[in-house]
Amino acid sequence: MSSDEKGARAANIFDVARLAGVSHQTVSRVLNDLPNVRPATRDRVQQAIAQLNYSPSPAARALVTRRTRTIGLVVPGTSDYGPASIMVHFNLAARAARYSVETVALLDADPPGVRAVVEALLRQRVDVIVLIVDDVAVLEVVRGLELGIPFVAVAASARRGPTIVSIDQYRGARSAVRHLVELGHTRILHVAGPASATDAIERVRGWRDELAAHRLEIVEPVHGDWSAQGGYDIGRALPLEGATAIFVANDHMAIGVLSALRERGLGIPDDVSVVGFDDLPESTFLYPPLTTVRQDFAALGGLIMQRVLLMVEEPDTAAETTPLPTSLMVRGSTRAAR
Repeated sequence: MSSDEKGARAANIFDVARLAGVSHQTVSRVLNDLPNVRPATRDRVQQAIAQLNYSPSPAARALVTRRTRTIGLVVPGTSDYGPASIMVHFNLAARAARYSVETVALLDADPPGVRAVVEALLRQRVDVIVLIVDDVAVLEVVRGLELGIPFVAVAASARRGPTIVSIDQYRGARSAVRHLVELGHTRILHVAGPASATDAIERVRGWRDELAAHRLEIVEPVHGDWSAQGGYDIGRALPLEGATAIFVANDHMAIGVLSALRERGLGIPDDVSVVGFDDLPESTFLYPPLTTVRQDFAALGGLIMQRVLLMVEEPDTAAETTPLPTSLMVRGSTRAAR
């Protein structure tokens, strides 16, 4: 093929085969990383691909592998820090594995709404569906659907299984409360997330169990909406009644709680110690810097992609995954109880 011809059209698989001196079937096997190709032949084909700047069409590859290397990602219809961070890091991990991602926002958490977004992705012939769950009802709906393809749920849950990937919200909450107990606090309140949120449910469970383990009084949690405004509203009205510490279910609400407590004339941490959850980038710059539980969203993105690859390429070997651990970041918003 002359240089004029190369400039006139993109190279195809037959051009690669001619330059490498092999059949187009061999080129296809190299492109799809199939076995039974000699190393020297594979190197020759890869050199030809690079020389011609050849890029196989997704449609052609799908015909050979019966896969599109496309992942359907269902995300909550919110901009909350946790789901947004998971989405970003999962996309990075998928790109590194040479998969594309089709993202659909779930605006209605009812069964018809869940079915609608899943069916939209199935029509695009995705290989697998990844669902970032922020409502326990959504997880139950998806578990009941006959998808015909693998799915992975990113969900905090006491129930584990091969389709569930998560960060350990339960043990993260316990570590936050244990920190306060070790500082001598005996009445520890909890500002929780929405009652139907999977993360909030697990954090409440961890808070309860840690208090129970130390035989401390459990005051029913107050549920917020994850926002700083919601935390502020709760903080203004929260009956402390001798409480010297508050575990807040996320950093955004903790920011609101801190502001409300100051307006009430209380010092942080002199009068009340506060612990958050998430470790927002801004948390270390608050006054005082916020003690909080860090989640490794980059590691979670990689773990989700590992699970996707197992589900798609080795479905018979998929086993239960262990939730990723959290880290307690101790800063200036907590101190020993007086």
